[in-house]
Parts: sequence; structure tokens; C-alpha cells
Amino acid sequence: MHHGRAGLLESLPMANVGVSFTGVLFRMAIAVLLVLATFNPSGYSFTHWITAPPVAVTPGKAVAALLLIIGWLMTARTAFIAMGAFGLLIGIALFAAVIWLLVDRQFLTLTGSGIVWASLLVVGVLLGIGLSWSLLRAKATGHLEVQ
Repeated sequence: MHHGRAGLLESLPMANVGVSFTGVLFRMAIAVLLVLATFNPSGYSFTHWITAPPVAVTPGKAVAALLLIIGWLMTARTAFIAMGAFGLLIGIALFAAVIWLLVDRQFLTLTGSGIVWASLLVVGVLLGIGLSWSLLRAKATGHLEVQ
């Protein structure tokens, strides 16, 4: 008997939803790496590389640019679809409040480039959470999302 796509998905056991703590951390690490490879205040990033003299388009810079663009499109689109605009805004607000708390408790200072590093890490972690969000929700609720 043919149940179609929905019937097949409904018959899949939720224990097989591919999410683990290590997998979530891996996705976050990949997203943070993407953000920091694109730009960071250290002076070692794609942005610094392409703007350093002599400014010229080379095959290596073109390949790197295209890989970063593909990475950004995949992570940003996935995070936006999984979490939505409101979810991303709530995530930004949560991380802003956490940073505020850490500064208030003097665990973190935002002098110099500290605010830039903190902002970049927040973007990377939110993108990483977005990459895992559908899997986490499926594991927690037993409902598999299909696009």
C-alpha cells in the first residue's frame, strides 16, 4: 500500500531524528567559523585579505568568496526558515541580555574590540542554533518538519 510522502514520514520513529549534543555543538562551531572567517577584528579574515594591498581579484579570492557566499546562504536561510524572524529576534535579545549580565557581573568587558567579538559570536551561535533548530524541535515534540 502506498502512503505517499506524509505517510512515510509519519511512520518514521522519532528516536532516529539525527540530533545530539555533539552535533549541535558541531553546527555551532561551523557557523561561528563561517562568521569569523568572513570578518573578525584580529586582522586575519577574508575581509582583511581582499582589502589588503594590492587589491586585486585572484582565483583564490574568487573561490574563497564563493565558498563564503554559499556558506552564508545555507546557514542564514536555514536559520531563518527554522526559527523565523521573531525567533531570531528573541534569540538576539536573549544573547544581548546574557552579554549585559556578564558585563554587569564583570566576567566580560566590552572595551576595544570586545563588543565586536561578542557580536560576531552571537551571530555565529544563533546561526548554529538555527542549523539545529528543526532537529531539536522534532526530538522534543515528535513532529518532523517537512519543507
